[in-house]
Amino acid sequence: MQKATPEILPNGNRQSFLFRKFGNEAFLAPFHYHQEYELTWIARGWGKRFVGNRMEDFSDGDFVLIGPNQPHCWKLDPSVRSAKAIVIQFSHSFLGTDFFERPELELIRSMLQASVSGLKFTVDKKPELAGLKAIGRADGARRVLLLLDLLDMLSLKPYKTIGAAAMYDTAADPADTKRINVVMAYIVEHFKDDISLEEVADIASLTPNAFCKYFKRVTRKTFMDTVIQYRLNHASQQLIHTEDSVSAIAIASGFNDLSYFYKMFKSKLGMSPLAYRNSFNH
Repeated sequence: MQKATPEILPNGNRQSFLFRKFGNEAFLAPFHYHQEYELTWIARGWGKRFVGNRMEDFSDGDFVLIGPNQPHCWKLDPSVRSAKAIVIQFSHSFLGTDFFERPELELIRSMLQASVSGLKFTVDKKPELAGLKAIGRADGARRVLLLLDLLDMLSLKPYKTIGAAAMYDTAADPADTKRINVVMAYIVEHFKDDISLEEVADIASLTPNAFCKYFKRVTRKTFMDTVIQYRLNHASQQLIHTEDSVSAIAIASGFNDLSYFYKMFKSKLGMSPLAYRNSFNH
């Protein structure tokens, strides 16, 4: 069973931040979190991106910044044979504890604060991509200056939230962080399966009744509401991107009762699955 475990980043070269190029192996990482900011550019590949309790598609050209302690993972679509990504990871204090508190860096500071939810940028690609690649070729002080310049460029670009920082505070209580991340990792891996409350409660080392109260307290949602959210998210994306039948999509998304799927879909999305699909085809 995969857990959202803390990742300790290597620092063998005594660098103030990490710049790494990845192939398919980057997308094999389990649901995890770490104390560093993570800036990712998808050079090639597509699939599902999980950030906190949200799931959505990713594809070529995505530029994403995920803040500290936000659980996340990337899952390649099985049809992708060769994927590439560039990842930069840096701590909040890589330029000094109070560096981003300076008034000239207000926009960067605001962006970094917002990234606790996970951010996807709308970029022109050429200048940002050139800046990103230049970091990989640089060394010495210029390497640091180029990263700061890239962060400055991104802070001026539109971005949207791709996660849910309000789901729970990963810094509030280490015990809660560990427990809820184990549960969320289980949901990420098994939301399409027949999930047993007793089994998940056992994973959290709680009785079913205590687990339900705990989950609601930490996430402000019930456990099944969260599972259903993942299932409907998956189903809605399949309706848009595939030609599979509604019944096949419902089953593949974890809904064994078709009438219940229709009921929940209309309740949460305001229309039937077929109407939802048609709204994207016209």
